[in-house]
Amino acid sequence: MPASQNFAAPRIGDPAVFGRVAVLMGGTSAEREVSLDSGRNVLEALRARGVDAFAVDGIPALIEEIRRGAVDRVFNILHGNKGGGEDGTLQGLLEALGVPYTGSNVLGSALAMDKIRTKQVWLSLGLPTPRYARLPKGADVHAAARAIGLPVIVKPSSEGSSVGVSRVFNDADLESAVELAARYPGELLMEQMVVGDELTVAVLGDGVTHQALPSVRIVPKGEWYDYNAKYIAEDTQYLCPGLEGDAEAEIRRIALAAFLAAGCTGWGRVDVMRDRATGAFYLLEVNTAPGMTSHSLVPKAARQVGIGFEELCWRILEQTVEVAPE
Repeated sequence: MPASQNFAAPRIGDPAVFGRVAVLMGGTSAEREVSLDSGRNVLEALRARGVDAFAVDGIPALIEEIRRGAVDRVFNILHGNKGGGEDGTLQGLLEALGVPYTGSNVLGSALAMDKIRTKQVWLSLGLPTPRYARLPKGADVHAAARAIGLPVIVKPSSEGSSVGVSRVFNDADLESAVELAARYPGELLMEQMVVGDELTVAVLGDGVTHQALPSVRIVPKGEWYDYNAKYIAEDTQYLCPGLEGDAEAEIRRIALAAFLAAGCTGWGRVDVMRDRATGAFYLLEVNTAPGMTSHSLVPKAARQVGIGFEELCWRILEQTVEVAPE
């Protein structure tokens, strides 16, 4: 399907309009290596299109560049929280300094990083998400698992890339799963394990509206789509579009609704499970600064509608330039 059927041509033709672009990557979160890989790819793509882009590793280095007057806008490809770029902290800083940046604003970034609060918003709007329990320090994890029903997922509420995630099938394994998740900042989340297909839907905006791209169905060689399957293994299959007909239309609809409900803007990715027995969809989380590595899913979905990697990076950067009122 050519891009012209879904997306207008890029608004900006002259790369000089963007000025000096800091591609922000790396940082100190658990997803540092993925971010560096993503950042290198984005930097190469922007430079190939004539953009005056340069790499910046982490927020302190970015602050120094801004102080020097060397930054006109930021392409944020930091992943994670607490030293990463997805929890609203970076966005608040850039808002205060008046520096345009890619991706969601303070509200969307902070809310989407908190999986528990995101679920609360979705449920208030009738959007489907797996049963869950918040696990504060000292919580009775065995009682929580009984209430939800094994098997369950135990994970940090504010991490991505499958960091700190465990699948728990037996009551005896709960303590070790909690111990692993507790190594990371923030609250813990226990969630109903949905057995079925894992899918993801990219969302791309044009400065005015947002569209859901074709879904991607992920088929790992192993039992599940963990960190190794996401970023290292070469045998994971990606089917795009992941579904057909009414099912594909429905997953795009609920993914876009979930993205907007969380206050997200610009671009991102919504992860979804489809129950194998019932075909029902369950929303998992929104990624507001998705990976842009060779294994990443947003570029795969964009390619399906005729948008190559360089154009995708350009379109994301375009979102930092205000649309003139008609």
